[in-house]
Amino acid sequence: MYDILTIFAGFIFVFSVVAGGLARTPISGPIVFCAFGVLIGPLALGWFDVEVNAEGLRLLAEMTLALVLFADAAKVDLGVLKRSVGIPRRLLLLALPLIIVLGIGAGVAIFDNLTLLEIALVATMLAPTDAALGSAVVTDERVPSNIRQGLSVESGLNDGICVPILFVFLALATESTHGASGGELALLLVAEEIGIGAAVGIGATFVGVQLLKFCRDRGWVTETWRQLPVITLAIGCFAAAQLIGGSGFIAAFVGGLLFGALAKERKHVLMLAAEGTGETVALVTWVVFGAVIVGHTIDHIIWEAALYALLSLTVIRMLPVLLVLTGTGLRLGEKLFIGWFGPRGMASIVFGVIVLQAELPGGEVLRQTVLYTVVFSVLAHGLTANPLIAALTAKRNGGSTQ
Repeated sequence: MYDILTIFAGFIFVFSVVAGGLARTPISGPIVFCAFGVLIGPLALGWFDVEVNAEGLRLLAEMTLALVLFADAAKVDLGVLKRSVGIPRRLLLLALPLIIVLGIGAGVAIFDNLTLLEIALVATMLAPTDAALGSAVVTDERVPSNIRQGLSVESGLNDGICVPILFVFLALATESTHGASGGELALLLVAEEIGIGAAVGIGATFVGVQLLKFCRDRGWVTETWRQLPVITLAIGCFAAAQLIGGSGFIAAFVGGLLFGALAKERKHVLMLAAEGTGETVALVTWVVFGAVIVGHTIDHIIWEAALYALLSLTVIRMLPVLLVLTGTGLRLGEKLFIGWFGPRGMASIVFGVIVLQAELPGGEVLRQTVLYTVVFSVLAHGLTANPLIAALTAKRNGGSTQ
């Protein structure tokens, strides 16, 4: 155990002191993390060859996603968002359903050994995007603010929207309708997941911010303990919503939005620890993913799963985005940029673990498809982020037309 702890500590230390320099290269953090995990895993050196059960991996990925969602939502500039709400609205309300439908159609054409509901599950698992994996795009100020905010809001909300859809398909696939019809079950799950999640996020964050202000005004919040309230509030929103049947991801994102609006000018100071903790937990999650998941799966390839993964990152994502952004005034290059930067990461991993626990007949194909998509996304989106940002900036400054 101490040898693993030593290796992790050394790696995190080295990465933390070179992260700024690495950010200026095409090599993203997740690429480094996954590669390190593969290196120390059973596929290479074999230093990290431990069993991580599905529940443990799910908990780690969920905590990471909750922290990232809360932090990203808190950083959203609501003023800019009000002026550019058209992009995320179109991406969430129009493109997201089309992506799932197109994903189902592609799955029917590719997979001969999956049921229609299993194909619907994989299409839903791979529909949400990952704000953390695409952080270079949503934080780089060279990217136009309306595109940055649009992608940030989309990636923050689409996983929460996909949660009830996923559970509907999963319930139908496992015939766990609990005595209700499919339609009744769908409406019930949607209402519970979204409604309870939003209510918990709003309620917990409002009470938490008011308590924080009350204590801060009286000088009770010390420099040492000021680092913890946002972290615990993010995790608390997620856990409380999950506990009472809501979507923890929606609770975390809605809570983050409210926190950013209420904390205003002080949110940057309060968010520093949460952002750092989220990055550290994400680092550990990606290393475990590389060592445990990739290291134990890459020895045999299911070509249908690999083909679907490639289509998921390209045609299945980009075609609906191009379609729904028609009439927004964006240039073709900007639409392609938004369509391409739909990275898949934590949400797909979490959804994959949830579905695997149901032990469906096509579970291995589903697992491989999610794995390939996430690995391809880590490499493709990580390597292309900085070059495509530079190209987008050059075209925008050059006044190119659509």
